[in-house]
Amino acid sequence: MITWGWGTRAVMTNSPESHSDQDRTPLLDAVADYHRRRRYGFTPPGHRQGRGVDPRVIDVLGRDAFRNDLLAGSGVDDRRSSNGFLARAEHLMAAAVGADAAFFSTCGSSLSVKAAMMAVAGHDGGLLLSRDSHKSVVAGLIFSGLQPHWVNPQWDARHHISHPPSPEQVDEAWQRHPDAAGALIVSPSPYGTCADIAGIAEVCHRRGKPLIIDEAWGAHLPFHEDLPTWAMDAGADVCVVSVHKMGAGFEQGSVFHVQGDLVHRDRLSACADLLMTTSPNVLVYSALDGWRRQMVQHGHDLLGSALGLARQVRGAIDEIEGATVLEEQLLGAQASHDLDRLQVLIDVSETGTSGYQAGDWLRAQRGLDVGMSDHGRILATVSFADDEETAERLVTALHDWATVSQSFEKPPQIRLLAPQEIELESVALPRDAFFGATENVAADSAAGRIAAEQITPYPPGIPVVVPGERLTQPVIDYLRSGLAAGMVVPDPADTTLETFRVVA
Repeated sequence: MITWGWGTRAVMTNSPESHSDQDRTPLLDAVADYHRRRRYGFTPPGHRQGRGVDPRVIDVLGRDAFRNDLLAGSGVDDRRSSNGFLARAEHLMAAAVGADAAFFSTCGSSLSVKAAMMAVAGHDGGLLLSRDSHKSVVAGLIFSGLQPHWVNPQWDARHHISHPPSPEQVDEAWQRHPDAAGALIVSPSPYGTCADIAGIAEVCHRRGKPLIIDEAWGAHLPFHEDLPTWAMDAGADVCVVSVHKMGAGFEQGSVFHVQGDLVHRDRLSACADLLMTTSPNVLVYSALDGWRRQMVQHGHDLLGSALGLARQVRGAIDEIEGATVLEEQLLGAQASHDLDRLQVLIDVSETGTSGYQAGDWLRAQRGLDVGMSDHGRILATVSFADDEETAERLVTALHDWATVSQSFEKPPQIRLLAPQEIELESVALPRDAFFGATENVAADSAAGRIAAEQITPYPPGIPVVVPGERLTQPVIDYLRSGLAAGMVVPDPADTTLETFRVVA
């Protein structure tokens, strides 16, 4: 098994850990041992376990955050990383979920998905990609120079929401691009909608091609049978998960899993090393280690309770006038194969107000943040850490919002896109458009020009425009009207969208 050292790759062929060792936490134990032995380093980090931190910072962040911010090699482990703490923790993670190997990342799934893309297609040059991919996938295209072959998601024109593509759509894409190196599909989507991964994997494997699943929202899926099928169980070759999203890791904590022989593990390791920091955060690694143990020992009960709580929350919100929890609408023909019901998507359009207004009011007036808001919806994510108290706070706040929502100003109208307007023509490689000669043009002159930047309403972080695509007037109108109505688009050069960066 090839797995990570601290800053370079290390090979472990005979790990001391096994399936029966899931109560062990090699990384957490190593941190505890570091303190028990009263080790001290004349090394980074320069704050020296918090000794040098401004007391005003300690008052906010606490001393333990700095006390456990330790150097990995020549710190928690020796300079050769000979104890293999990280490698053993990764082996336990893979054993816990039934993967052949697992790799930890302190740079989020944004790094992990790029490494997977490069490992699968870095030499061959092309990938089938669902067009509802996260902006990190587009970044991977820009870095690597890969040719995207877009697979359009299924589109619900009534609710203006995309669902993962079907196996039939992926099969059609393979017929158009048989030389692509592999496929990458996002599932679950940020809305909790899921692809038929088993069907898509079968389509890919008939051609001897690997399937990558960007399962950033699905770290919890292996641990309860009432959740959607985990990508590895459904036959995916590589699966990327963000533990911080639906698990109990720190922000940036990510794991990617691999199985089978369609992806070269040594190449995957090397690609990860190209992108990985040489100064990984031991706090992030240790939290991944501890979360794995928690899920193995208690995950089924914790997630079962969370699913029960989510059912109560969904029922209570559905009784609020003007709020509709979307569930059956997200399943079936031209929709998704399955749904993670811990993601509670609430349509507020009946009130005449926007999701942006609802989300802003909940934050300003009730101190509650929602995971996403758009022109007509808000998304509340139920975690296994939630309980009756937090659920009641959400439901009560939504009742209060419904009471006052009629007094909100009518939101500006967003020029929503029709299904045929969503797909933009790709005329250049994303890398070539991004790094080539560019110029900024006024919005009223941008239609017909080739975009040199990605433009991504965030959240959920799905690009509307990818570098190398030809801009159209409907897309420009959608983005500009959305911005006026409350949409956040953080990545274009001109965040006011008065101008667009295009290929010169």
